[in-house]
Amino acid sequence: MNRKVLLIVGPTGVGKTEVSLELAKLLHSEIVSADSRQIYKYMDIGTAKPSKEILSEVRHHFIDIKYPNEYYSSGRYGREARDCIEEIFKCGKQPIVVGGSGLYIRALVDGFFKPRVYDLNVKSDLKKQLSEKGVYHFYERLKSVDPVTASRLRATDTQRILRALEVFEITGQPFSKFLENKPHPANFHPLFVGLNLARGHLYSKIESRVDGMIAKGFLDEVKELRNRGYDPNLNALQTVGYKEAFLFLEGRINFSEMVELIKQKSRNYAKRQMTWFRKDKRIHWVEWSSFKSNVDLAKYIYTAFINN
Repeated sequence: MNRKVLLIVGPTGVGKTEVSLELAKLLHSEIVSADSRQIYKYMDIGTAKPSKEILSEVRHHFIDIKYPNEYYSSGRYGREARDCIEEIFKCGKQPIVVGGSGLYIRALVDGFFKPRVYDLNVKSDLKKQLSEKGVYHFYERLKSVDPVTASRLRATDTQRILRALEVFEITGQPFSKFLENKPHPANFHPLFVGLNLARGHLYSKIESRVDGMIAKGFLDEVKELRNRGYDPNLNALQTVGYKEAFLFLEGRINFSEMVELIKQKSRNYAKRQMTWFRKDKRIHWVEWSSFKSNVDLAKYIYTAFINN
């Protein structure tokens, strides 16, 4: 197998989008996003989604494919992204996967078994019960029928708790039982490139990005989500930035507290991302600061990992 798929990974704010665009120009590529929040409509500024101009210049996949109240799993992403990559290859183009969502990337490249078990009636009934009894009642229920899965989840992880209970209701078997099945690796050769920046420099970029978000109208974006009737407790909106913005709009924190919280939570998120990616020894790390521009870095990646 000689089909190569380049994966550009790294923490939030490191510059993955900018470098991937330069690579796409060099490689006549289409970009497959691996960002678990950019899939949602109406969440543009807070997820640093590529602009409309960029999206018209280079085709991107898995952006704006769901509404914030719709369910979407990493397992489903893995299956659909593999199909997408096959179609890109068939068109004679080079796929580039770009993102910082570790579970999405693992599902795409390594695969992990997820039961294709769905029943809209069961899901609807569970959601009705959730509104009446609350997520903590469901978490206790999950602990009784599937303690293994419960131990892996936070008591507030509504989406995954509901999914595990849905599988149990339909099959009578714990969700953890399904995960014992052997995963199926992707039918391509992954080339992992991780972008790295010194912690101080990265944190500075993250803080500047937050200030830029606010200046671009991030609060108006969150107000629009509220006006559209989206519950702040939705899994999609339990995201760094949106969560703190809703707290501000509800009068629970002031503006300065909101900005500082977003910066702090963004730094923490970047640290968790790096901890995740550092464990994957397949990733070739490149120091961004060693290059003068995105163009130079893109040319290096092209020469070192694709054209050799």
